[in-house]
Amino acid sequence: MPAAPRERSVFLALLPWPERVQVARALRTETVGGLVLLAAAVVALVWANTPFSGAYEQIRDFYFGIPALGLDLSVGHWTADGLLTVFFLVAGIELKRELVVGELRTPAAAALPVVAAVCGMAVPAALYLATTGIGGSSGAGWAVPMATDIAFALAVLAVLSTHLPSALRAFLLTLAVVDDLGAILVIAVFFTADLNPLALCGALAGLVVFYLLQRFRVRGWWWYLPLGVAIWALMYNGGVHATVAGVAMGLILRTTRDQGEKASPGERTEHLLRPVSAGVAVPLFALFAAGVSISAASLGEVFTRPEPLGVVLGLVVGKTVGIFAGTYLAARFTRARLNPDLAWADVLALAVLAGIGFTVALLIGELAFPDPADAEHIKAAVLLGSLIAAAAAALLIKRRNGIYRRMWEAETRDDDADGVPDIYQQASPGHGRAGGGD
Repeated sequence: MPAAPRERSVFLALLPWPERVQVARALRTETVGGLVLLAAAVVALVWANTPFSGAYEQIRDFYFGIPALGLDLSVGHWTADGLLTVFFLVAGIELKRELVVGELRTPAAAALPVVAAVCGMAVPAALYLATTGIGGSSGAGWAVPMATDIAFALAVLAVLSTHLPSALRAFLLTLAVVDDLGAILVIAVFFTADLNPLALCGALAGLVVFYLLQRFRVRGWWWYLPLGVAIWALMYNGGVHATVAGVAMGLILRTTRDQGEKASPGERTEHLLRPVSAGVAVPLFALFAAGVSISAASLGEVFTRPEPLGVVLGLVVGKTVGIFAGTYLAARFTRARLNPDLAWADVLALAVLAGIGFTVALLIGELAFPDPADAEHIKAAVLLGSLIAAAAAALLIKRRNGIYRRMWEAETRDDDADGVPDIYQQASPGHGRAGGGD
């Protein structure tokens, strides 16, 4: 009897359901999401610096639109104004959760990361303005070095740390949530086009309807998806950057569970959209935003022109000084206290790591410098500054991780010797010792 013919696989077809579940689960982790983002940025840089760079520019600058929504955008703008809305929607949900049930729900707990984040935004902006002021240039890009790329930063932390206390990741996550809120406010207030009051009123009315649907526990994606698209389009046509619509809807989504509810609307939405954000939205934005032509001359201009130099100094020096000094001042002069699992050397490593400003920094750079020639230099500065910050942070984190590993090994030997397990060591390798660590 002849064997049954084998089923042929379809090129570029959807993965089978089990594989799709595994891919989605992987993209919900910061490590995988950050690596996908890094891969997209590398592809963009390589592509833009090959003989095929013309094809890259043609695809990025290809325009198509939706006339019914009053939209006609290039592929690059669709990724920045459209797909990044998914990223900011997830960020809005994270911020809402932190405000309701997380570290930001009480002023005492929120003081330290909030002060650190505010200083981590103010000092880079001030350093940028000082650099451009001395160089006699415009301060239009003051907001570029303010932003921290949480996906990249958490990915670096996750890849390099095996024994660092969990409090370090929690501190970075809370810091980044406040940082994202600051970046969102900066985009909404300082980078708006000519305002269209009628469209903005329509967007506001849509958000009110969105809130009422949540308030009266209306369920069903068929209500929220078309309403969300309408709010996004109205926000864009109103002159405010369309990603603000994503943040607003994320903040409206309920993040607390009703009695008998397995997951809140915010939790369900984040669970569904995080793989889309990490695996599609942010990488595609990086693909069409990070394609900078790199040459010895262009790299030299990063350090000789005031604007790109201000971006590099803001990310590498400003972020480090701002976050570390803000954390120290808050712990010294307020009731806020540093987590006992953390040493000040950990805070320094985290402050350097926060100098990775990629996604939002590139977005603000495009908004602040509409001229493509100027934007290219700013993009190169963001990439270079982020690379320097990541390399310096990697050295510090590896050193701290080695210290915590030796402490963990010593505690393990002590437990084996006396036969009494150290429950605190099992809970956190650095518990009770990190505060006085090297």
